[in-house]
Amino acid sequence: MKVLILKPSSLGDVVQALPVLRLLKQHRPAAEVHWWLAAELAPLLEDDTDIARLIPFERKQWRKPAYWPRGLAQVQAMRAARYDWVIDLQGLARSAAFAWLADGAFTVGLELEREGAHLAYDLAVPRPKDRPHAVDWYLAVARALGIPVHDDFDWLPARPSVAAQVELKWARDGFRWLGINPGARWDNKRWPAGHFAELVRLLAARDGRLRFALLGGSGDWQLTEAIRAAAPDRCENFAGRTALPELIEVLRRCELLVTNDTGPMHLAAALRKPVVSLFGPTCPDQTGPHGQTHLALTHPLPCAPCMKGRCHWAEPLACLVGIPAMRVADEVWRRLA
Repeated sequence: MKVLILKPSSLGDVVQALPVLRLLKQHRPAAEVHWWLAAELAPLLEDDTDIARLIPFERKQWRKPAYWPRGLAQVQAMRAARYDWVIDLQGLARSAAFAWLADGAFTVGLELEREGAHLAYDLAVPRPKDRPHAVDWYLAVARALGIPVHDDFDWLPARPSVAAQVELKWARDGFRWLGINPGARWDNKRWPAGHFAELVRLLAARDGRLRFALLGGSGDWQLTEAIRAAAPDRCENFAGRTALPELIEVLRRCELLVTNDTGPMHLAAALRKPVVSLFGPTCPDQTGPHGQTHLALTHPLPCAPCMKGRCHWAEPLACLVGIPAMRVADEVWRRLA
């Protein structure tokens, strides 16, 4: 059978959808799976043995008429594949349009009526009320397709060649490494840099064996450098220095990750690492590190979680500012123990 999975973005969302792929291939190993994925995230799934073909989605290019012949050729190739199942795990109008254009024998997706995407499906799967996390919703789609659901699978299989590259670039020297991820797409999802710096100072003082891998994109360099200044001889700044597969292997070598609500948090959870997550405007029950949402750190306010990209509270970012570094340090220490 042939299966098309539509889940183009974002990084964290794609990672959370991977259990559907793993379980599908585990229980239907002969299935040929294609994945429609944002082109910039292709390195995440390139050379993945469970995927027969990656179909790049170049969202910005679709705005240019010159790209349309190439885009239409891609749609024609999807239709020619004659998929038995089309699985839309994005649940938005754009992905539903591609699901409809793919013209598979059976189309299933999320019952997310915000953009009318469910109208394109043969079956729309509602969000489980008892387990509202995104991963559990995706797994409900797998159940609807008759795929057995369990947690006995390798979420992010190791890439030995990438691991070897990371080992050459970064000597661990027998220390205990912790990941620190201070960035986030929304500014109001960021625990203050000063709090991160204080956390590093507190943890460094507790154990001389601890070292800190500061993670982020190239735009986070100044942020991570400010944190590194708290203990420059104990920190390695990886911001902007790792490709996505390398970031995964760096996380695999860390004992624990302290992070805001962002993509690397889901990578660490998929690697089954302890994750100390910091939540303000978003809801850990729905988007926290899977299996560890009950351990997310929050500061209760009447407005939280507001699910908004901008803070309108009288004390800006009080939901995150109110989480003290000592509380986070104690949680890190507890999880390490």
